[in-house]
Amino acid sequence: MADARDSGLQAPLWRAIAVYRLAALAYAAFLVISNVGAYARPMLAWPVLTAMAAWTVVTTYAYADPARRRPPLLAADLLVTIAALTASVWVVGRSGLAAGLPTVAVAWHVAPVLCWAVAGGRRGGIAAALAMGATDLAVRAHYDQAAFTGAVLMLLAAIAVGNLVRFAEVAQQRLERAIELEATTRERERLARDIHDSVLQVLALVKRRGVGLDGEAGELARLAGEQEAALRTLVAARQADDPAGDDLDLMALLLTYASPAVTVSGPAGAVLLPARAAREVRAAVAATLDNVEKHCDPGTKVYLFVEDEPGEVVVTVRDDGCGIEPDRLAQAEAQGRLGVVQSIRGRVADLGGRVRIISAPGEGTEVEMVVPRAPIS
Repeated sequence: MADARDSGLQAPLWRAIAVYRLAALAYAAFLVISNVGAYARPMLAWPVLTAMAAWTVVTTYAYADPARRRPPLLAADLLVTIAALTASVWVVGRSGLAAGLPTVAVAWHVAPVLCWAVAGGRRGGIAAALAMGATDLAVRAHYDQAAFTGAVLMLLAAIAVGNLVRFAEVAQQRLERAIELEATTRERERLARDIHDSVLQVLALVKRRGVGLDGEAGELARLAGEQEAALRTLVAARQADDPAGDDLDLMALLLTYASPAVTVSGPAGAVLLPARAAREVRAAVAATLDNVEKHCDPGTKVYLFVEDEPGEVVVTVRDDGCGIEPDRLAQAEAQGRLGVVQSIRGRVADLGGRVRIISAPGEGTEVEMVVPRAPIS
């Protein structure tokens, strides 16, 4: 039997079982008092009922502590209840049971099955239900529709409770994950505010004051600018590759490309896309930036814009480089060099989007990628 996690969401189930066991004991006592005159050995009914009451007190106390909800207690609970159920053969007698008298442990014997379902999940509940159901049928010694109905209902209850426990565990895990992510996000936002109010402002000031200076002062200003851009990228990153969700923050993915030569602009909040679409767009942007680095002069400025529309996301990469000859892309494709076609247009087309490239010699290049928001199958 696989041990179930003692999540906080299980506590109400254990309290409900304790209440059920008390109510079932009261019902069993009422039936014993009502039918004791018809028993084969009526004097034995009272010790059995007393033992059931004592065990009810013991289990109510024992199951209240999660540390004691372990196989030894569960096995003892099942065996004690089976013993009380089996005692009906001597207390009620075979003739009384055949005449339709209930067992001494009527209804009370379902409690350990529920405990096994909560502690061991669906499999544990089914195992206990089969053992208890077989005992009940053997004690009754008649196998009519009514006898089988009780066993089947007990089995169905075990399956239902076991599934409920599994759903509770999943909900607990998601709740813990959400709380953890919220705490992490708040701490990251606090650090971002502190860094923005101190380190980033100082680096920006050094960069502005050192622009145009020669020598070491100019070099320090340049280094300060690079560190400011790198630090802003680090602060802005929002765990975009978190596998817990179905969507990724495209803005956070693209902010990693920010540098002194690459300016990234877009909405202040998250730009969510299906995980596959976000990764493909990032790869297309990376291919575009590689083309700029490969074909343009050093120091070429690149501007990356992200627009978050209701039905689509538009990503534009614009540079002030050398530009592209009108027929250059067609010639490259004809020669088998498919970098732009496969890395950019192919990726976006697979997402149901479109790419537009505007360029002229000496006037730079603009690559516009439009991706729909619909989930990609």
